[in-house]
Amino acid sequence: MITSYNMNITELRLIDANLNRLREGIRVVEDIFRYVYNDKNIASKLKELRHKSRIAIYDELLDSRDIKNDVLKETTKSEKSRDDLNSILIANFKRAQESSRVLEEVCKLEENNSSEVFKYIRYELYDLEKALTKITSNSK
Repeated sequence: MITSYNMNITELRLIDANLNRLREGIRVVEDIFRYVYNDKNIASKLKELRHKSRIAIYDELLDSRDIKNDVLKETTKSEKSRDDLNSILIANFKRAQESSRVLEEVCKLEENNSSEVFKYIRYELYDLEKALTKITSNSK
């Protein structure tokens, strides 16, 4: 976990955006398995991954946040609708996987084990996606 940093503000901004995206994506999937499928085991595993998605430089990340100047903050057409619950799951698995990959790469700029933590999260999400999308597709 990054506990100190030598990164510039743009690198911190990149981490902040992807950390938020990762945790949000995991949370959506977690809540679907908690409240829709009532699956304590899967929801707990997702919660564990979400809790691993932390970097101990919260204040620095918050200071780097620049929402007003985000050049892609507008919602794209494909993000405005979903076909069903399964499409929500897939979109959020992909969101979380992509974000964990960005975090894995950017954290390589620092001497720490954060990169490996995000790599672990990414592979766990790949494995869960494979198992869970089969379950949800069959329950339609």
